[in-house]
Amino acid sequence: MTKDVSGWGLTMLALVIGACTRETPVVETAGECADVHQGQICTWARMKGDSVVDVGATVAVASIENAPAEGMMHWPPPSSAALKLPAAVEQQTGLTHLTVFWEAMGHPPGPYLTPHFDFHFYMVSSEARQAIDCADLTKPALLPSGYSLPDVPLPPPMAEMVGVGTLVGLCVPTMGMHSLPTAELESTSPFRGTMVIGYDKGQPVFIEPMITKAMLMEKSGFALPIPSIPGLSGNYPRAFRAEYDAQQSTYRFVFSGFSSGT
Repeated sequence: MTKDVSGWGLTMLALVIGACTRETPVVETAGECADVHQGQICTWARMKGDSVVDVGATVAVASIENAPAEGMMHWPPPSSAALKLPAAVEQQTGLTHLTVFWEAMGHPPGPYLTPHFDFHFYMVSSEARQAIDCADLTKPALLPSGYSLPDVPLPPPMAEMVGVGTLVGLCVPTMGMHSLPTAELESTSPFRGTMVIGYDKGQPVFIEPMITKAMLMEKSGFALPIPSIPGLSGNYPRAFRAEYDAQQSTYRFVFSGFSSGT
């Protein structure tokens, strides 16, 4: 007598198809955390299997609210935090670590003389970043479209402290050169938020969301465009957004859209 196994076979087929089509979950992997101005900043990555989907940092609003209104002049400026990104991020994207700077009085040129935060996401090691001394002032052969790399004259008190009258390429030791949108540099209005592309010895070394305290205190999400970066062929992010979480009183800075080439 022959058994009818058609029902059993269809069930097994459905199970196999379901297993093959089941979506791989996205899991968040922690990087490092640091206390900054009575709040916490933490790095992380969102992974789908072994692949990096998003990279970013969670920034407590307390870190923004409690940033001191005045700051001591130091050269080079000290960072508020230096945080590693998860190991998979460096392996797949080249991004290595985040440095955070609070500019209580802003800095030249004119549009940036307003209190703001610098969030440098580096593509070189921490040791290489700390070795940047602005002795080699080679500028990149090509800049992102619509960007400039300004030489910034310093006011006398700052020039005396720094030891130079002009920051060539807006180069700051332990940071690098700072390339900025040309239209913004030529504006007479204070900036709100922008994406800075950094260089050392002519090569791209960081991507920096630079954001005013006033904009962050609006406690609302926003996006900043990332330009195509000549000379950077690695798997770098093409989009940036800031998500505000009212319940947690935090921002999540998210880099996404990773792809290679320019």
